[in-house]
Amino acid sequence: MFGLRRKIADAAPLPQGPVLDLSGPRLRRAFEDLATSAEPTGGIERYVTALTLKASLFDEVLGKGASEMTETEFLDLVAFIAPVRRRIGAILEERGFDWMRVLVARLLAEGADTTNADARLAAFVLAFPEGKEFRWVRDLGAEMLHFTWPEAFPLMTRWVWDARVDTGVLREIWHADDVDLARIDVPSDFATFAMLRTEIDGFLAGEGVYRDRHWYVDLLLSHVYAGYINDRGGQYLRNDFTIEGDPMMHTRRMLGLDAVDTETGRTRLRLIDGTAHYFGGAGALQSEEAVDANP
Repeated sequence: MFGLRRKIADAAPLPQGPVLDLSGPRLRRAFEDLATSAEPTGGIERYVTALTLKASLFDEVLGKGASEMTETEFLDLVAFIAPVRRRIGAILEERGFDWMRVLVARLLAEGADTTNADARLAAFVLAFPEGKEFRWVRDLGAEMLHFTWPEAFPLMTRWVWDARVDTGVLREIWHADDVDLARIDVPSDFATFAMLRTEIDGFLAGEGVYRDRHWYVDLLLSHVYAGYINDRGGQYLRNDFTIEGDPMMHTRRMLGLDAVDTETGRTRLRLIDGTAHYFGGAGALQSEEAVDANP
């Protein structure tokens, strides 16, 4: 759309992606609203810093593979993945952490090489049981790739685009008179996500954003979807993303930036027994009653 086919730094050349008919006015309105909404809590740069710190955590734990990853480290990462942290406890209880570590290690084994990104992510998903209750697995794999090597892998989560159910950010920024009725015939593959990031990167460059654009892309995508949750989210979405007055609440939550209470270390991840996970394992032995008595 914007006539730009930039390479993302340090990434392999992009595959030929589909033509994405994005709406410039929709993107511009969303970007303006992002800037306005972020201002009371420190501006967009504060959120860029938060994403940088999240990526640093993923790189520290996963940057050299996952063979030495501890269960506490894994749970720390999962706390920052909003679609996963409420659902992963049961499979960990059933299969055990060693099983999970092997799957994550396989996903990450080829590092920042994006040439077989789709095959790597598909193999990761297929290793889990089938069924709608495991749709979050795609998000787990996608965030691990993206936040470990953010300049190589775009954010390939279902909320960005899920061709199977025809929903996601892509629909919200599609150019159409009636976007609800528009047919968007593009797959949920690496080429699509890479092209989407390239197009939005070009848009942001035109808006005068000169650095950290890969994080600005993530923030803009999440803010668009936050608008969808507020405007049209059904009960399923509202259960996960309770409406509150803060206009950046859902934007933070989509990217997992609400993971940790900085005063207590308590995270939003709950273990299978209902107790809260604490970042770095601090307080992990406290009972839920003790936690509630001393938040």
